[in-house]
Amino acid sequence: MMKKTEIIALPGDGIGPEVTGVAVEVLKIVCRQHNVELSVKEFPFGGTCYEQYGSPVTDEILDECKKAKVVLLGAVGGPKWDDLNADKRPEAALLKLRKELGVYANLRPIKVYPVLAGSSTLKKEVIEGTDILIIRELTGGIYFGKPRFTSEEGGDPFSVDTMKYSRSEVQRVAKVAFEAARLRSGKLCSVDKANVLESSRMWRKSVDELTDDYSDVKLSNMLVDNCAMQIIRDPKQFDVMVTGNMFGDILSDAASMLTGSLGMLPSASIGGKNGLYEPVHGSAPDIAGQGVANPLAAVASAALLCRYSLKMEEAAQTIEEAIKSLLQDGLRTGDLYAEEPGTRLVHTKEVSDYLINQIQAKEESAV
Repeated sequence: MMKKTEIIALPGDGIGPEVTGVAVEVLKIVCRQHNVELSVKEFPFGGTCYEQYGSPVTDEILDECKKAKVVLLGAVGGPKWDDLNADKRPEAALLKLRKELGVYANLRPIKVYPVLAGSSTLKKEVIEGTDILIIRELTGGIYFGKPRFTSEEGGDPFSVDTMKYSRSEVQRVAKVAFEAARLRSGKLCSVDKANVLESSRMWRKSVDELTDDYSDVKLSNMLVDNCAMQIIRDPKQFDVMVTGNMFGDILSDAASMLTGSLGMLPSASIGGKNGLYEPVHGSAPDIAGQGVANPLAAVASAALLCRYSLKMEEAAQTIEEAIKSLLQDGLRTGDLYAEEPGTRLVHTKEVSDYLINQIQAKEESAV
């Protein structure tokens, strides 16, 4: 008998619907192979939701997400909505969703596939073999701290954002990072700005307090400005990294260029029994609707969904092997393409067709 599972899909804006569509198709096929019937409920989110309901996310949609506990998200935003008030902008929906789901640990794998080592703007010998897991605190810090306001003093406007972290907030995400390091090389780097920021001094002290519980993990601390330099100079020195919300946002986007494109980076946001899975890239409105978007980050996010929420490790590996095979066979969307022997420029549908055929062929060979 097939086990029934429901997830929520929020395609969002720009290329979001295109890449999410591919990820959902792949998910359904691989779940069916593992005796799981996947039901997918789809709702508008971000700018598209604002156009329909006057809000980037409704309470009803949030309730559906919390009920399902597992959400696959595309991308949000675009210049069309840049002039809206902060609470109406698409990005506000994303922050609200993360907070409502309580997904406080954002996992961003930065893995350089051997066949793409030449796609980065950095030297091949510098990035080849890079495999980093950045764990970013997701529901605290400056993106959520209060007070936050804009005012005026003596005719001079000013704005305030608050960076706030508590010991418990830091330690719950740090524990996720320590556990991840245990399953990898046993190395963890905590990134902060403790030489300047009081909140970072709290961060460092709170992480250091956990070392007795994780004596098998070697902890190091690094200032964020040095880390930004080191991640470009010598990325292979890192394995698992844990840091705050804003620093993690910036560092993981910078690290994306090690892989050749933001279009290669998936993410998993977890907390309790809830999971939010989304590609790291934005909505890319300049190429939306042209059928040329790279769906691999969304598909890889679907693999993480299988791994962390559905507890289907074999299904996750099946998806990841299909991605690896596609890259080895030289198929490249525009963000990765360079005129090299053995490579071919392809559209989104060709990527989708290849992945589906690869996954189905594996099933047939196992019969």
